[in-house]
Amino acid sequence: MHHITLISTVHEENGKCNSDELCEIIEKISPEVIFLEALENTYSDYDKMRFSSFGVFHKKLEISAIQKYSFNTSFKYIPVLDNGLSDSFEKKYNIVCEKRELQNLIDNFESLAAKHGFKFLNSIDSIKLHEEMRMLERRILNESEIEKVANEDIDAYENSMIRNIYSYCKTNKFNTAIFMCGVAHRKSIIEKIEEFKAQEEIDLSWTIFGE
Repeated sequence: MHHITLISTVHEENGKCNSDELCEIIEKISPEVIFLEALENTYSDYDKMRFSSFGVFHKKLEISAIQKYSFNTSFKYIPVLDNGLSDSFEKKYNIVCEKRELQNLIDNFESLAAKHGFKFLNSIDSIKLHEEMRMLERRILNESEIEKVANEDIDAYENSMIRNIYSYCKTNKFNTAIFMCGVAHRKSIIEKIEEFKAQEEIDLSWTIFGE
């Protein structure tokens, strides 16, 4: 049976959201496979050489945690992104982040993440605060074309990650895995997991960390 735990993360260290805390979570689950929201070249051969030869940790929080996990455990690392976020996503956020009201919500979210760490990121409160941000974004963008295109691109971005996980599971055997993905995707990824369960022939057992 393939069992996968979804863990919501951030990509840069922030208070209790750090690689040591994340590594502790990973060690408790003890995955044989680690799926990560990352491109193939995010953790390059050069990065791997710097770590193995000189102990230089990666700047991406999740990869730094994976490197620490590798000290005592062997596992398979699988980056699951086909492409990065599109230009439309950047254009959307350049518009909405100019608004002080949204920046205040972001600052509050980051403060709670720094104080409470991954317990907060993987909570219903985290989802609620992100939904509040999304509602404000929709009011700011007012159903503009850039909002429509950006949302379609994000949907495709998330679907590709889930598809790649299912594709790997069809041809590889393991008991326990984790999927680490940015917290901004938490609600929609949980919804997509349920959709894929109904569509896909292979039966994956999912656990949502924090629930």
